[in-house]
Amino acid sequence: MASDLHTHTNFSDGSLTPEELLDKAKNVGLKYLAITDHDTVDGVRYIYENGISSDRSLKIIFGVEFSALDLNHDVHIVGYNIDIYNGALSDMINEIMEARWIRFTEMIRNLQKRKYNIREADVLQVTGSSRTIGRAHIARALVKKGIFENIREAFEKMLGKGKPAYAPRYFPTVEEIITVIRNAGGVAMLAHPSLVGDDELVEKICNKVDAIEAYYPIHKPIETQKYLSMAKKYNLMVGGGSDFHGVASRYVDELGEFTIPDEIAEKFFIER
Repeated sequence: MASDLHTHTNFSDGSLTPEELLDKAKNVGLKYLAITDHDTVDGVRYIYENGISSDRSLKIIFGVEFSALDLNHDVHIVGYNIDIYNGALSDMINEIMEARWIRFTEMIRNLQKRKYNIREADVLQVTGSSRTIGRAHIARALVKKGIFENIREAFEKMLGKGKPAYAPRYFPTVEEIITVIRNAGGVAMLAHPSLVGDDELVEKICNKVDAIEAYYPIHKPIETQKYLSMAKKYNLMVGGGSDFHGVASRYVDELGEFTIPDEIAEKFFIER
């Protein structure tokens, strides 16, 4: 069998509901599945509070993915096996959520100033259950209205960093994120290290986290080996996943397209 430690639902910027994601995981034969929505635990809380599971053959790992900015590099930290009701975790999520809404309204204003026919209500129609509104949601609304052909074009022309409609937002520090994850009983993993764009910074972060995502869809074999060596050097757990969102222009089209061996995933699993 195979497993996936990095997926998203429509409680952040994925397209599938938690039920749909679990059903798909079951259908493709996954054994371990981690749900790691951006800046929210609403999806895993929904699963827990509603008693939703696929069946005993699928083991679910509750997670969350936070973003930080370190030396102008985007750094993503995933927390696994967190207490989804932890107070400090909830406080960080609420602070990030508020910042996301402020940024959202600013980016809509930026688009309107450039005569794009887009309103906040248009974006809210595509967000589904998500309270963590981000650029991907704005891009989907722009595509839905026929303003851009696809999400990638929306980012390249308007929403990407440095583009006309872009607006910065608040980020907690790497250290703050790791502290909150550990205080919530979780394991902190550096996600997709190749996307950080600075291996010296990656090594610096390896001194702080508990795990590194060596296995990732766009990692070349030489990069995977490099991060496996870093894991050994810093005594880190090794993780991996597809970063599945269920939307076009992501790294994988279907769940199950990129997986990791069960023996890697099981080290991140705690029976609930």
